[in-house]
Amino acid sequence: MADAAVHTFGIRHHGPGSARSLRRSLEALAPDCVLVEGPPDADVAGVVPLLTHKEMKPPAALLVYAADEPARAVYYPFAVFSPEWQAIDYALRLKVALKFIDLPQSHRMAMEQRDAADAAAEAKGKPSGDGDAPKDRVPAADLTGPNPIDAPPLADEPSDQNVRRDPLGSIALAAGYDDGERWWEHMVETRRGDEVELFAAILEMMSAIRERSPFAEEPLDLLREAHMRQGIRAARKEGYKKIAVVCGAWHAPVLANLPDDGAADTAALKGLPKTKVNVTWVPWTYSRLSTASGYGAGVTSPGWYHHLWQTQDDAKARKAAGAPTSSFIPPPSSFDSTVRWMTRVAHLLRGEDLEASPASVIEAVRLAESLAALRACPVPGLPELNEACTTVFCFGSDVPLRLIHRRLIVGELLGAVPDDTPMVPLQGDLQREQKRLRLAADAAQKSLDLDLRKPNDLDRSRLLHRLALLGVDWGETAEGHGGKGTFHEVWNLQWEPEYSVRLIEMAVWGNTVAEAAIAFARDRADKAPHLPSLTELLDQVVLADLPEAVRDVMGRLEAQAALASDVSHLMGALPALANVLRYGNVRQTDTKMIGHVVDGLVARICIGLPPATASMNDEAAAEMFERVLLVNDAITLLQNDEYTKSWQDTLRVLADREGLHGLLAGRAVRLLMDAGRFDADEAARRLGLALSAANEPARSAAWIEGFLKGSGLLLLHGEAVWQVLDDWLTGLKADVFTQVLPLLRRTFSTFDPPERRQMGERAKKGAARPLTAVRRSGGAGTIGADFDTARAEAVLPLLQTLLGIN
Repeated sequence: MADAAVHTFGIRHHGPGSARSLRRSLEALAPDCVLVEGPPDADVAGVVPLLTHKEMKPPAALLVYAADEPARAVYYPFAVFSPEWQAIDYALRLKVALKFIDLPQSHRMAMEQRDAADAAAEAKGKPSGDGDAPKDRVPAADLTGPNPIDAPPLADEPSDQNVRRDPLGSIALAAGYDDGERWWEHMVETRRGDEVELFAAILEMMSAIRERSPFAEEPLDLLREAHMRQGIRAARKEGYKKIAVVCGAWHAPVLANLPDDGAADTAALKGLPKTKVNVTWVPWTYSRLSTASGYGAGVTSPGWYHHLWQTQDDAKARKAAGAPTSSFIPPPSSFDSTVRWMTRVAHLLRGEDLEASPASVIEAVRLAESLAALRACPVPGLPELNEACTTVFCFGSDVPLRLIHRRLIVGELLGAVPDDTPMVPLQGDLQREQKRLRLAADAAQKSLDLDLRKPNDLDRSRLLHRLALLGVDWGETAEGHGGKGTFHEVWNLQWEPEYSVRLIEMAVWGNTVAEAAIAFARDRADKAPHLPSLTELLDQVVLADLPEAVRDVMGRLEAQAALASDVSHLMGALPALANVLRYGNVRQTDTKMIGHVVDGLVARICIGLPPATASMNDEAAAEMFERVLLVNDAITLLQNDEYTKSWQDTLRVLADREGLHGLLAGRAVRLLMDAGRFDADEAARRLGLALSAANEPARSAAWIEGFLKGSGLLLLHGEAVWQVLDDWLTGLKADVFTQVLPLLRRTFSTFDPPERRQMGERAKKGAARPLTAVRRSGGAGTIGADFDTARAEAVLPLLQTLLGIN
C-alpha cells in the first residue's frame, strides 16, 4: 500500500542526470528523513559525516571489511555525480536525519563465510555441523553486484532473465534505440526540468516491468529488499512526516508499496548470521568506477559524466547571474558542454605533440551539433562527440581516440579522504611518509627518476622497496635511460585503491612501514621453501634498507645453504646475492656478512656442476644452460679473481668432457673464449671436432646453438669459425641437412636482424677461402698469404704526410 509520507526515488548509480534531478527533487520536497540504499554498518561506525569534510574529494569509497580477515572487503564507490553522494550531502548539510537501509555487510559477509564452509564440508563428504541452519540458505553472491539497471544483457539467458539483468534493453528497443545505456542517457542524464515527473515515470516503468516479466528473484535480493522495507517502517514509527527513499530503480516498486504487515520481512531476516566488520573511507579512481574494471554497477564513461556534471553546474550559475544568451545558440548547458569537451580534447592532444588547432575545435563542435540534430538528440552525446573527434582531430584513425578514451572519457582522477578518517596506524605512517618525501599517490601512471646519491631520493627508494616487500606494488622498477649507473633508479608509479586493503592486512605486522616490513620479512624467511626464495628475499630487504631483517634472513640462508644438495638451487641463489653485493656501496649497506655465504656457494657450485650435468636430456640441458649464464653473469659482476678462476676451471672441465650435452659443451667453449682462456684458433678447432662426421648431426647442431646463441658477431668477425661451420654445412647429406635444419633455424633466429642480414650478404659472395689458407694466415684477423704487400706499402708515404709523421 502506498504511503503519502514515503517518497521513493529510483535512481541509476553514478549518473549525473539522476544526481542533478534527485538533488532538485529533495530541495523541492524538503524531507525530514533521507533513507539511502547503502550499508548500515557505516552508520554504526560513524564515518558517514566525513563526506562533507573540506578535505574529502570524490571519487571515494566506503570500505567495509571483516575485522578478523581484512582481505574479505567490500567497496561502495561514490563520485560527485553519484545520486547517493548528492542525497547524503543534502542530508548532512541541512542536518536532516540520514540512514542506510540495505542489508548490513555484517550479515552478508557472515552468510558468505558460512556458505563457503558448507561447500568445503560438502566437498569433503562431511556435514557442516550446523544442524540448526535452514536448508534454503542464501548462496554467496557478488557483494558489490550490479543493480539490474546497470548490468549488460546476457544473450544466452532466457528472456525473463534478460529482463532481470537488463530491464532497460527491451524498453530502449521499443523506443528505437539499440542500446539501453544510450536511451537512459537521452531520457534521464540529459533531461532538463520536471524532476518529480521523471521519478514518477521511472517508478511506473519499473513497476510494469516487474509485474509483466515474472521470474525467480535472487535470494540475496529478496533479503536486501526485506531489510530496506523494514528500514522504511522503522522511520515511519519514529514519527518522520516526509521520508525520502533513494534506491536503485529496480527496487523502487517493492519499496514504494509497503505491505501493512511486516511479519513476512521479519521472518525472512530472523536468525541471519553476523560477524564483526570495520568501515572507513578510501580514495577511489574513475578507472575503478568504470565497467571495464569489472565493477558491476559501473558506468562506461566516468570522466565524461564528471564533465557533464561540472558544465551543467556552471551553466546553472551563469543563468542565475543573468548572463545573456543568443537566440540562435543552444542553451549554455548543452553548447558549453560540447565546446569545453572539444577544448579539453585539443589540450590533451597538443600535450602529446599531436595536431589540434582552434579551428579544429570549432569544426568538431559544429560536426557534433549537426550529428545530434540529424539523430533527433536533445544535445550531442558521447557517440556524436567521439565521431566528431575521430573525423576532425584523429583524421579517421582510432589510435588517438584510445588516448582520449583513457584520459578523458574514463579519466584518471584519484580522490582523497580527510586525515580524520579512521585508519590503521600503518596507513597513517604511509601518509606521513608520502608528505615528508613529497611523493603523492596518483591514479595516472608516471615515471619517477631517482638519484640514489641524494638523501630524499634514497629515502623514496627505500619506501617503495619496503611497500613492495609488503605486497603494495605502488611502483615497479624500470630500466633507466641516460642514467648514472648503479646510482640511477627509475620507477613507474600508479596507485590502485586495492592497496588500502593490503595495508590493512599488513597492519598486523607493525604500526609503521619499516616495522611491518621487518616483521613480515622475518616471517617469510622462516617459511621460505628453498634457497632461491631466501636469496630473493635477501635482495629485497637489502634494497629496502632493513638491517634487522638482513641478519635474520642471512642466518636462515646460511643454514639452508649448508643443507642444500641440489646444484640448480645453489646456482639459482647466487645471482640474487651478487645483486645484493652490487648495491651495497650505493645504498651504504654493510654487506660483509654476505661475503662468506657467497664464498661457500661458489665453491659448491664449481664442485657440483660437472657431475650434475651428466646424462641430461634436451629439456634439462636447456634449463641448466640458462642457469650457467646467470652464474657466469653473477661471477663477472662480482669481479673476484678467485671466483673467476674457479668458475673458468669448471667451464674447462665441462668443455673437455665427453658425452656432455652439446648445448652445454658449446656454451662452455664460448664463455671461455669470451673470457680469453681460448683463442679463436682453439675455438675453431673445438668447433671442428664437434662438427666432425663421427658425431650425430643433432648433437652437432646443439653444440652450435650453445656456442652461437644470442650473438652472431662471432660468425661475422671470426674467419676460422665461419669457415668451419661452412665446411660442415656444405658437407651434410640432403636427408641429414633436413634433420638438423630446424635446430639451425632456431639458433640463427636468436641473432639480431642486422647480423642475419650481414651473414646473408656474406654467404651470397660465394665460398670462403679454404680452411687450410685460413690456418696458414694465423687465424682470424691476421694477414693471409694472398695479401699484396707492395700495394699496401705504396700508400704509406701519403699516410705519413697526412698524419704528420716524420
